Amino acid sequence: MSPIKAPVNLPELVKAAFNKARSNGDLTYYATQVTVLNANSTPFQLRFSPALANKPVAQKPKKTDEPRKPFDPFESPEKGPLFIAEIPSSSGHNLVLNKFAIVPEHFILATKEFKQQTDLLERDDLAATYSCIEAYRQYGQQHQGHDGELYAFFNSGSHSGASQPHRHIQLLPVARMMDGLPDGARWNVLAKQLGPQHISGLPFLTFAETIHRDMTPDELHGIYLSLFKSAVDAVEAHIGAVNDSGNGSARISYNLAMTSDRLAVLPRLAEGAAIFKDGTAVGNLALNGTVLAGTALVKNEAEWDALRSGGDGDGIQLLEVLSKIGVPKDGGGGHPKKL
Repeated sequence: MSPIKAPVNLPELVKAAFNKARSNGDLTYYATQVTVLNANSTPFQLRFSPALANKPVAQKPKKTDEPRKPFDPFESPEKGPLFIAEIPSSSGHNLVLNKFAIVPEHFILATKEFKQQTDLLERDDLAATYSCIEAYRQYGQQHQGHDGELYAFFNSGSHSGASQPHRHIQLLPVARMMDGLPDGARWNVLAKQLGPQHISGLPFLTFAETIHRDMTPDELHGIYLSLFKSAVDAVEAHIGAVNDSGNGSARISYNLAMTSDRLAVLPRLAEGAAIFKDGTAVGNLALNGTVLAGTALVKNEAEWDALRSGGDGDGIQLLEVLSKIGVPKDGGGGHPKKL
């Protein structure tokens, strides 16, 4: 794919760093309950972590005469307890652990230099991400019993579930995403099932193309730009013209997902929607780029119970939320457009 290479023993580095940081109290792992719901025949993981309701919230800076620079968790992490590695042949990215992990060994690829999360991704952002995916794949081939799949996702814009302004792409070992699933659960990463001709039960438009490790970084970046252009076109077909910010920011909110063989983009119109029980709102389901993996997360029992209330894995209310976060399937185009 590219001259950018992740460490060949990346899975070992991530696991060791996660275990050390967790044992030292430098990160928090939130255990979850999990079930699988069928959203119009599409299997979705639903996870529930009550402890997340007590997750620390960043304090707003007190008003002073001196403006205070906001805390940036990805600024100079090299000597910190969450640092994993840098991409050896790239001077542009660090690998760090997620401080608040729902999935064990959740880690992050962040630019060393501050770059905006809302700007379009650059060629090396995508190439570095794929190098991590490829490192896991090769490690899995060489080590029996190790599942070498890695799921990468990116949140950009106010409706995407993004939380940090410093550009970063998040990575999840698929084997750890499956922790706790019931025996025989038929869940698999949703993005791997998407494509230009794929017709799924999802109520929103997605744009996806097949990718492979022999592509050049320019080819991969070109596919990304084409998918993004299709996403913008779909949003404009649904709600009207979207103005260019003029400052380099992407014109829409969106999520991106990458696996070893898929690149997918989901244009976003909302971060989430209310959850109801007997006609009364009991919470709100917010979704980020893990929605393209086919996963969702709730923080309180009322939300957990309401989403499962259909019984037998009926995800009708989950489907209602999904129908409100993106461009409806009858509200925009369907195939990537060349720039």
